[in-house]
Amino acid sequence: MGAMTYPVSVAVEPLLAPRNRMTTAFRLILAIPHLILVGGIGFSMLFRIGRNDLISLGPETGLLGLVAGGLAVVSWVTILISREHIAGIRQYTGFYLRWRVRALSYLMLLEDRYPPFGDAPYPASVTVVDPGGPRDRLTVGLRILLAIPHFIVLVFLMTGWWTTTIAAWFVILFTERYPQGLYNFGVGALQWLIRVEAYMLLLVDEYPPFSMS
Repeated sequence: MGAMTYPVSVAVEPLLAPRNRMTTAFRLILAIPHLILVGGIGFSMLFRIGRNDLISLGPETGLLGLVAGGLAVVSWVTILISREHIAGIRQYTGFYLRWRVRALSYLMLLEDRYPPFGDAPYPASVTVVDPGGPRDRLTVGLRILLAIPHFIVLVFLMTGWWTTTIAAWFVILFTERYPQGLYNFGVGALQWLIRVEAYMLLLVDEYPPFSMS
């Protein structure tokens, strides 16, 4: 789904009917192992106010995502110094995002097949085209500031995705069908989220489009 007009593209094989009522009913529980490893969506993308942290804004990433985030800091330094992205870091980050796309597709009811632990064929995938030349130091240096508009949009988009997924959960339990419009919205929201995450993890320099396609 979606043409490759941006160097990060998510593809999800449509699965509207018949859907598995049993795994749908217990989806959140079944997805817990993957949530621990590669995270979920939405919960910590809201502004939070507390005694220890005044405001925080960021995606849930899981244990593997924490490593990817740390490596992104290392890459930020190396790109600013040498305009190079260490190959091993790119490989790991790509691995993390591929796993994350599969896990989120399962969690948010886009697929019924249980996602693999690691790299293996699955009906949801992400493709990242490597930058063709030297990296853009300016956009890398200002990456967090440049991404703020997307952070704001994603707060509302992810809230909407959770709302439509909950609605779809009830529909699937009663009809074994995922409504087409809600499904398309979910795929588009996933693509937007992953493009922003790839941008923040420094896999690409092109600014993500404000688009679900």
